[in-house]
Amino acid sequence: MLTKKTSLLLLIVAFLSFQISDAQKIIGELKKWHKVTLNFEGPETSEDAEENPFLNYKLDVTFKHESGKTYVIPGYYAADGNAANTGATSGNVWRVHFSPDQIGRWSYKVRFVKHKWAAVRVSNKLKSAGFMDKKEGEFTVTDTDKTGKDMRAKGRLQYVGERYLKFAGTGEYFLKCGADAPENFLAYDEFDGTFHNDGKKDDLVKSWEAHEQDWKDGDPTWKDGNGKDIIGAVNYLASKGMNVFSFITMNIEGDDKNVFPYVDYNTYDRFDVSKLDQWEIVFSHGEKLGMFLHFKTLEAENQGLLDNGGTGLYTKLYYRELIARFGHHLALNWNLCEETGDWQNPPRTFPVDVQGRLTLANYVSNIDPYNHHIVIHNGNWYTGIYGKDSKFTGASLQTNRTDFGNVHKQVLRILKEADAEGKTWAVACDEPGDAQHSLVPDKDNPEHNNARKNGLWGAMMAGAWGTEWYFGYKHDHSDLTCQDYRSRDLFWDQGKICLDFFNDNKIPVQDMTSNDSLISSEGDYVLAHEGKSYVVFLKNGGESTLDLKDNSGEYSVLWYNPRTGGELKKGKVKTIKGSGKQSLGLPPKDKDQDWAVWVTKK
Repeated sequence: MLTKKTSLLLLIVAFLSFQISDAQKIIGELKKWHKVTLNFEGPETSEDAEENPFLNYKLDVTFKHESGKTYVIPGYYAADGNAANTGATSGNVWRVHFSPDQIGRWSYKVRFVKHKWAAVRVSNKLKSAGFMDKKEGEFTVTDTDKTGKDMRAKGRLQYVGERYLKFAGTGEYFLKCGADAPENFLAYDEFDGTFHNDGKKDDLVKSWEAHEQDWKDGDPTWKDGNGKDIIGAVNYLASKGMNVFSFITMNIEGDDKNVFPYVDYNTYDRFDVSKLDQWEIVFSHGEKLGMFLHFKTLEAENQGLLDNGGTGLYTKLYYRELIARFGHHLALNWNLCEETGDWQNPPRTFPVDVQGRLTLANYVSNIDPYNHHIVIHNGNWYTGIYGKDSKFTGASLQTNRTDFGNVHKQVLRILKEADAEGKTWAVACDEPGDAQHSLVPDKDNPEHNNARKNGLWGAMMAGAWGTEWYFGYKHDHSDLTCQDYRSRDLFWDQGKICLDFFNDNKIPVQDMTSNDSLISSEGDYVLAHEGKSYVVFLKNGGESTLDLKDNSGEYSVLWYNPRTGGELKKGKVKTIKGSGKQSLGLPPKDKDQDWAVWVTKK
């Protein structure tokens, strides 16, 4: 028989147990590759608290799968836990996002410490902050139920030591095409923050109003209907078959000055919680639509802003917050700087040198539990950051010719130099063309012939894993002023046609390398797995010969129209037999226009 004292004790234990479980809320679908969020009730504080919650606390959660696989995931201060909708700047919610890569049982253990600069220190002597520190729990993950373009159907996109990134779930390689511009994509007037009216380039703040029509019922919003325009912009790109969009996350001292994660323009250790929550809504929506997220974290003008070009306190805090909030996304790269190095005269902030780039890449690699692709722009060239000891895994190439004429050779140059240093890089051309023009609006050039031939196909035929497109500043809807992706509607069609060729025909690009010497026509391209398969790109059609060398056999010859897409077509020459130099014949029609030719051994 229970005594009154025993009954009271049991009630107290039950109450405490309820409080503990209530203080550790698991949110999200417990499925492989999905975002699992742990919310903890921690100290009540605010963005402007004297004890800085972003800098002087550190939340890490160690997740361990029953197989033994372990991830240490950084967390962050989340105000009231619903700041995207409430605009809250205070509260007691602390949060961790995790995207599990295996089904089965996962356990977790919390480390929550407090000390001066705790967030960016590595000491194991930091004092417990109490609350959820040392708390443990577990949950069970089942398989994803997603299909189609949704990145959760494919898994984490990984650098695997090859020229192409690969999905961990399906084993597919990924090819991209989409928008590099506007770089100030996130300078959106319905995000919270002080940037709208702080007197710094306020005229460049965007409404994205042209894309409100692309928002659909059921799509996310915040604060009772905000966000439809920018969500619609992502919808539009996805509807055109594009699979990437790019954005800078900090352009203080840059050309736009409206995008930064902080509470204001001059504070570098306190983050705007509600604004970053709203960013996450956009990124999560993009992920569901199959969009790769290109995080441009710095640019030439602010590369030395935080720590004079070093990887110090403010730089470490900045990247930790980005990774804690957004690192769970499955398909992304960290671009450590646009146009990096000492090439401007004079530079606005102290330029980052080779060792500085290597140090920053090493830090980002160390704190990113998922080992996402790490790239950087050329300002100064890539010399010195190649090699097995470098944490860079690829290049985000920028070129400088109006006709896109150096895209192909610059991609080849990087791939060759990286291989020579002992580590293959995955290279994308993310700003083909020049600063003034690049990809101009349809109204200025509806055919986009040079962009298509030299830029789009030139990159892919060199072995790039994709392209993103910059909008030149001498045209409407430029890199800073664009608010309507339909300004390049006709070119997005051409980008999709290119992706469709490689994807629909299952071109084994991972086994193929560029060898333009195999085609007789000067300036044309060949991507080859010699003796098995060849893609030939003829910029001006005509009849060319393909050198099979000693790879004798019977090969089928099929033609693809890069201007209109569609099915592969037969030309006059349907098969070639033998070895050595063999004529491909003429295209099926439009004999002086560009064509791709798919040659495969029977």
